[in-house]
Amino acid sequence: MANVIMVQGTMSNVGKSFIVAGLCRILKQDGYKVAPFKSQNMALNSYITKEGLEMGRAQVMQAEAAGIEPMVCMNPILLKPTSNMGSQVIVNGEVIGNMKAKDYFKYKTKLLPDIKKAYEKLSDMVDVIVIEGAGSPAEINLKENDIVNMGMAALVDAPVILVGDIDRGGVFAQLLGTLMLLDNSERERVKGLVINKFRGDKTILDPGIDMIEEMGKVPVVGVVPYMDVMLEDEDSLTERFDKKKIGLIDIAVIRYPRISNFTDFNTFEQMEEVSVRYVTSVQELGTPDMIILPGSKNTIGDLRWLRQNGLEAVIKRLSERIPVFGICGGFQMLGNSINDTSYTEEGGIIRGMELLNIDTVMETEKTRCHTSGIINELKGIFAELSGKEFEGYEIHMGKTSNKEDVNKTVLENGQRIYGTYVHGIFDKGEISKTIIKALAEKKGVDIEGKLEDYSAFKEKQYDKLADILRQYVDMESVYNMLELDRDCR
Repeated sequence: MANVIMVQGTMSNVGKSFIVAGLCRILKQDGYKVAPFKSQNMALNSYITKEGLEMGRAQVMQAEAAGIEPMVCMNPILLKPTSNMGSQVIVNGEVIGNMKAKDYFKYKTKLLPDIKKAYEKLSDMVDVIVIEGAGSPAEINLKENDIVNMGMAALVDAPVILVGDIDRGGVFAQLLGTLMLLDNSERERVKGLVINKFRGDKTILDPGIDMIEEMGKVPVVGVVPYMDVMLEDEDSLTERFDKKKIGLIDIAVIRYPRISNFTDFNTFEQMEEVSVRYVTSVQELGTPDMIILPGSKNTIGDLRWLRQNGLEAVIKRLSERIPVFGICGGFQMLGNSINDTSYTEEGGIIRGMELLNIDTVMETEKTRCHTSGIINELKGIFAELSGKEFEGYEIHMGKTSNKEDVNKTVLENGQRIYGTYVHGIFDKGEISKTIIKALAEKKGVDIEGKLEDYSAFKEKQYDKLADILRQYVDMESVYNMLELDRDCR
C-alpha cells in the first residue's frame, strides 16, 4: 500500500488544491511515483478520461503535476450543482442521478465502499498518495458520517496538514478554531499547520506563530507566500472572476450563474497583452474584441438569465462587429431552440439566440468522450483555424442537429459566430495563437511575443510551484509525516 498524507483546509479556497499539486510535483521530482486523491469533489468544472469517465478537474491538474495519467479512481465522487438545493451525483465517473442536498447527506455513507475501492486501486499503482480534503473538517453540521475530511483520514490512517488563508484575515482564529472543534482523535491526526497566501515580512508573524504552536500543540511547518502561478482552479471562488483589467486584446467570458468548465480559457491568459474578463452585466461587458459563451450546468436557466439581464440583446448587437464563440452549453444557446421536455435540467422549450442554425434536444444520457482531429474548413475572421489539429473532450446532455453538417467540429454562420462541443479546443498553442493573431489584425495592433504550447507552459508552472513550496515549507517534516526517508529512493 502507498504511503499517504492529507491536506485539509480551514475553509474553502484556502489553496488546498495548489498545495496538493505542489507536493505531488516535489515527490515526483524526488523520484517517487505519486498520485492525488479526493474522495468527494463539488465542482462545475469536470474532465473526461480516456475511458469516457467523468472526474473533477482539480485532480486532473494535480495528476499533471504528478506526471501521471488522470484516472477516475483519483476522484470517485463528483457533485455538480444543478441548483442551490441539489446536485448531479457522479460515482466512479458515471451519473447515478440528481439529489437534493438533504437526500445526499443521508445517502453518502453508502458510497464508502466505492471510495475505499478507488483508493485501494490507486494505492496499488503508486508509492505515495496526497489526499485533498473539502471545505473544512470542523463544519459541525457535516461532521457526522464524514467521507471527505477527517472521516477519510481515519479510513486510510492519514496524517493531516491543516492549511489556513491569511489573505482573507483571521488566520490564527481559523487554525486554532478548527483544532478546537475537532475531537481528540481527529486533532491527533493534525501533524502540521501551513499559513498560506502571506504577503510581507514573515518576522512580523513570528510572535503569532509561537503562540499558535503553544496553544494548538501543532507545529507550523510552512508560511507560503501569495504565489504568482497560473494553474487551473475549479472553485466558484476563483480569483479569475475578479479580474477587470482590459488588455490590448480583450476577451469577455459570460459568467452565468451555472458556468462550467471555465478552465477552457486559461490558455489565453499566458499572453500579457490579452485580458480574459468574466462578466455578469451589460455594464461590465463593454466593447471586447471577442465574446465567449462558456459551458453551463443549466443551459436553459442560464439562457433565461442572459435574456432577463439584457446581455443577450447586447451580445447579438455586438456580434455584428465582433466574433462570438460558444462552447458546449454556450454553443447550444447560440442556436434556434433548446428542448428539455425530458426534464434533464429544469425542463421546457426555449428559443435560442438564433445566431447559429442549430436545434438542441436535451437527453437523459450524457455524452462523454475524448476527441481529436482536424478543424473543418471555416470562413470569416477565424478562417485560418481550418485544418488545425485539436484535442479535447465532450461532456454534454444535449444532442444538436444541423441541416448542413452535424459532423463538423466547429459550426459557424460564415461571418463571426462560432460554436463547438469540444472542451479544451483552445489548448493547442497553434489554435489559441491563431485566434489572438486574427483579433489583433482586425484591431490593427501588433502583438509581440510568442504563445507557447499550453502543456509546456503548465509544466513550467508546476515546477515553479514546487520551487516555492520547497523554499517555504519544511519538507523534512512532510517526509517524516509520510514516513519516507528522503535519502532512500
